[in-house]
This record gives sequence, structure tokens and C-alpha cells, in this order.
Amino acid sequence: MIRFENVSVTYDGSPGPAVQGVDFEVPEGELVLLVGPSGVGKSTVLGAVSGLVPHFTGGTLHGRVTVAGRDTRTHKPRELADVVGTVGQDPLSHFVTDTVEDELAYGMESLGLPPDVMRRRVEETLDLLGLADLRDRPIATLSGGQRQRVAIGSVLTPHPRVLVLDEPTSALDPAAAEEVLAVLQRLVHDLGTTVLMAEHRLERVVQYADQVALLPGPGERPWLGTPAEVMAVSPVHPPVVALGRLADWSPLPLTVRDARREAGALRERLAGHEPHRTGPAPTPPAPARRLFPRARASGTTAPVAEVRSLSVRRDRVQALREVDLTVTRGETIALMGRNGAGKSTLLGALVGLVAPSSGSVRAGDAVPHRTRPRDLVRRVGLVPQEPRDLLYADTVAAECAAADRDAEAAPGTCRALLTRLLPAVADDVHPRDLSEGQRLTLALAVVLTARPPLLLLDEPTRGLDYAAKARLVTLLRELAAEGHAIVLATHDVELAAELAHRVVLLAEGEVIADGPSAEVVVASPSFAPQVAKILAPQAWLTVSQVREALSR
Repeated sequence: MIRFENVSVTYDGSPGPAVQGVDFEVPEGELVLLVGPSGVGKSTVLGAVSGLVPHFTGGTLHGRVTVAGRDTRTHKPRELADVVGTVGQDPLSHFVTDTVEDELAYGMESLGLPPDVMRRRVEETLDLLGLADLRDRPIATLSGGQRQRVAIGSVLTPHPRVLVLDEPTSALDPAAAEEVLAVLQRLVHDLGTTVLMAEHRLERVVQYADQVALLPGPGERPWLGTPAEVMAVSPVHPPVVALGRLADWSPLPLTVRDARREAGALRERLAGHEPHRTGPAPTPPAPARRLFPRARASGTTAPVAEVRSLSVRRDRVQALREVDLTVTRGETIALMGRNGAGKSTLLGALVGLVAPSSGSVRAGDAVPHRTRPRDLVRRVGLVPQEPRDLLYADTVAAECAAADRDAEAAPGTCRALLTRLLPAVADDVHPRDLSEGQRLTLALAVVLTARPPLLLLDEPTRGLDYAAKARLVTLLRELAAEGHAIVLATHDVELAAELAHRVVLLAEGEVIADGPSAEVVVASPSFAPQVAKILAPQAWLTVSQVREALSR
């Protein structure tokens, strides 16, 4: 169905090809997962299938890509629209209408389908993706995960023969991600739809793949194999595979169920050991040389932020209801819950973007929604889900220089932070030419330049591979150890298990659980990490905890 013949793509002004030597075939009716480190060209490969590369992006494509017998070099995206449905990393750039139902119908209207067919397919898609309650909602009022489901639904309604998906579950809560993946599997198995998908959260998707295509990086040729073959050597792999490698299991398990069958001997080795926990928020002594300036705070015991009886109503939606939250120095808190639970609204209230309907919010000595942004930036910083909201310069270097000036930091401060997180990003690259994960990392470096005592992150691992996530965890731990408080809204249960002192679960705008990470996430089947499920009833959360215990 999809054939790559020695494909290489070089963008204008780039010193070398974004991808090269791509040569494999995706058979009809299979789900093929495209994996590789951040920035190796996965989005470029997906764009070549839909014709967006090079017709929309520019650049030069060598080799040949055919979809259902159509050569993408001679067929523009509109001439492939009846065959290929595409959902990119940024759902907002995908929408052309104002409401959910209109968006689901738009693609069919463009293809001239009869009204009765359109109506039936819209209803089917609303039910498939759990969107029936949102059908009349303006898209602008939806959460990031809800928008992601609408974007996927809008390409399902025309019933394309090929689906191309870039990070389809990155903004979805675990339950919603399972629903979407179940729908994709049904389309593949029952209707013969061909799916090519890139995804960094392999713990969610690898077990659904028929084959995996690995893009290893510069100088190495991509190759296609079974999930077990590729995961055995892939530089990016889910925790279940990392645990299997650590325990030397053969064959290597890809699912929690298979891993539990192998885990008996490992549980015996771990018996009597206690996992190292992310402890209570410390007030650290001053080290001889700080990686970061000490967080600004009026006193060591004063909360960095306090939320009391906070309620927020946005249009017709009660986004938050009587929320209480106290954030102290050195503490890392993960906000979790299904899409639309109120996580982003709570972060917006802490940074002054959302005014309370009732209750109060304080960030240090400031009331965020009544404080000038110039003054607030030194108290609290937010890295939003959409990094383009913070990025406006023409190059990475200019973005970093502007961040240094705005924060009155030493020249090079922002660039040094970015280099730690993304060593390979060049100064002269335009932010729009970065992958979604790279843009998020650049936005994080910009916000961190001001060294706010309170750092807020909204889905910070979206688009990041496991290596980039590990670098982010290291950086955030250093910030917390030096007194900065961190609140992150995330659906990444592995990140919460690795990093958070506390987990706060939200549902329908209310706090339904607030406690130590080990207690809250293990008690929830939806939010428990893979290692916790594999080694239960023992209370291990991460592969790093197991590795440390075995080394002792």
C-alpha cells in the first residue's frame, strides 16, 4: 500500500538530509509503527506519504514514495486526500471549522459525499472516540487531549484507505489512548485500513503494531522488522523492554501480561529490598557551586503557591470546583486525570491566565491574575502545551538571546540550558522547523532562564523520546533540589513515577486524590506505570529503582 524506494529528503538551507536511505514497504491492512530518537526525521517520513513533503514543506525529495499506486512526487496532497488521512503533531493547525460536529463533517463535504452518509459517519465517529457529549462544543474550549481526538475523528469520517498519524496519543490520558488505539486496531483488522504511525510513548502502542520501522539516526539506514526484533536493539524502548533487558528475559516481552509471566524469579531477587523513593520536598543546604541560582522565596517555610477553594467557570463549563492546593519549595507535583479534568485550567490560574470565579490563588506574595506579567515572570513560569505561544523569533539563537534579555540573565544562559536538553539543535534553525518535542524543549529553556521559584509544565514530555525525557528528569530534579517548586500536568504515568513527590488526581474539576506518588498511582489501574503492574504486589515503580536494588 505504501512503498518507500531509497527515499532521502533535504530541506532548503539544511547542511544535510533530514532522512536518507528509507527503503521499505507497508503492506495493506497493517499497522506499522515508526520509531526513533527525537529529530531523526519521523515527521518527514510521514509527511512524504501524504505529499506534504515536499509540496508544502519545500526541499528536495530523492527516490520515490507511492501510495496505492500514486506517486507522491506527481500527486499533490489534495490529489491524495481521498486515499490518505493525516493527523499531525499539532491538532490546532488541522482545524478549519469552529465546532466539533462541523469539523468531523468537513472532510466529507470536501469530497462531496451525500448528506445521509455524512450524518451516519459523524454519529459513528462520535461514538467511537467518546465525543458525543462534545458535539456542539466550540473547538477553542476543548482541552488538548479532546482536540487530539477530534483531529483523529475528522480524518476517520472520510474512510481513507491509509491513515498517517504523528504522535496520536501524546495528549491523551491513558484511558482515552487505549480507546483510540482500539479503534485503530479495529480499522486495521476489520476494514483493512493501513496505518503508519509515529509515537514516542511506546509503552502504549508497541503491542498493537504488526511491524516496527526504526530510524536509528544519521549515517544508519532505517529498517523494518517485527516488534520483538526491533525492540531488542532499538535505542528507544518502553519500560517493559528495559526491564526485560535488565533481567535478561528471552524472548523479550512487549506487554505487561507477558512480562508478569517471566517476573517470578525477579520478584524473588527483589524480596527484602525497598525501592528508593523520591522523598519529601527538601530545603537543601547551599552547595559550593550551584547549577542554578537559589529559587527566590520570602522564607524557607512559606508556600511557593497556595490555592484555596478555587472555582473557575469557562463559558458553559465548570472547569474547577473548590480546589485546594499548597505547593512548597523543592516539591514536584504531578497533576493527573482524564482529558478535560481541569489540569490546564489550574496551571492557568497559577500563572494568571485564568481569573478565579471564586476562591483565591497566590504565587508567593503575588495574586497572579492581578500582577503585571513583567513582575510575575520572576515568581512563576509556564511552559504551555502549545510552545509556539512562547516562541516568536526567527532562529533558535535569537530566541535564546531574547530570553536572556527578558530575564536579565547573563548572555548564553538560555543557550546553555537548551544544549543540556537538546545537544544537537543548531543556532540558525527556525523554531518552526523543529519537531514538536524540540519546540517544547526550547520553550522550557526560555522559561527556565528567568529561574522562577514556581515552574509549571503542561504535558512536558509530549514529543520527547526516552533519552530526552531522561535529560528533562535530571534537570527538573536539580531544580527541585535547589528549592524550585515544580507542578506538571501530565498523562505520562512513567514520568510521574520517576519524578513526582506527590500526585494530585483531578476529575470533573475536583481533586479526588492527593498523596505520595507511590500510593496514588499504584492504587489506580489507569495511572500505574508498567513496572508497578509487572512486579505487583511489590511496590516498585521504575526500572531505575529495580536496577539500583539489583546493584546493591
